[in-house]
Amino acid sequence: MNNIIIKDLSLAYGEKQVLKRINQEIEEKKITAIIGPSGCGKSSLLRCINRMNELIPDAKIMGQIIFDKIDIYDSNTDVTEVRQKIGMVFQRPNPFPKSIYENVAYGLRINGLKDKNKISETVERSLDDCGLLKEVKDRLHTSATELSGGQQQRLCIARALAIEPKVILMDEPCSALDPASTFKIEELMVKLKTRYTVIIVTHNMQQAARVSDTTGFLYLGELIEFGNTKKLFTKPKEKLTEDYISGNFG
Repeated sequence: MNNIIIKDLSLAYGEKQVLKRINQEIEEKKITAIIGPSGCGKSSLLRCINRMNELIPDAKIMGQIIFDKIDIYDSNTDVTEVRQKIGMVFQRPNPFPKSIYENVAYGLRINGLKDKNKISETVERSLDDCGLLKEVKDRLHTSATELSGGQQQRLCIARALAIEPKVILMDEPCSALDPASTFKIEELMVKLKTRYTVIIVTHNMQQAARVSDTTGFLYLGELIEFGNTKKLFTKPKEKLTEDYISGNFG
């Protein structure tokens, strides 16, 4: 099993404590949703899993995250390798100002791949995996910014898949999308979990209930409850979880 094991993970931005001693194992090839009110540390936890918080100057991270049998925060661990294995898709679609083709090929090129046939095969496969190839195959060399918002988000997922990660992190991937585009992304998530571990942050509890296998509830930087999604939503163990799910706060 290639699970993600989080041990005593704490995070502070300067004096502000954002995450407090998180301990949790996240199973591979499942969809895990992280829910909780705004400002509770959901996105910060997600960014810890591929070392994105290090880009914030005053971030202080303590604890361990074990993945692929290594502590990703060990001083000997190559951060580029971590981010190659653990891809990230952000809240708002962020295609590069390049063609559709070059957006997906970008990661392959910066990783040193020069074989044009291999690049083309990977671009087409990644777009196909995201259900986008049929929609864009006649305009691969037009600007990615001409795509609709939903298509741009699927392109960003294709871009993440092209470098063959093992984990895909999604930070509220549907919050800027209409219901039809949201449905396509949710369908895609379910399809992807057969090959990847998927972790999503979502403010939409219905979405978490629809697509995830396991759910974690974060509150004020603490992981209050974590477990099977259906059980957590129907019979939560903690009163705080029940109050949040029933809309009593948050």
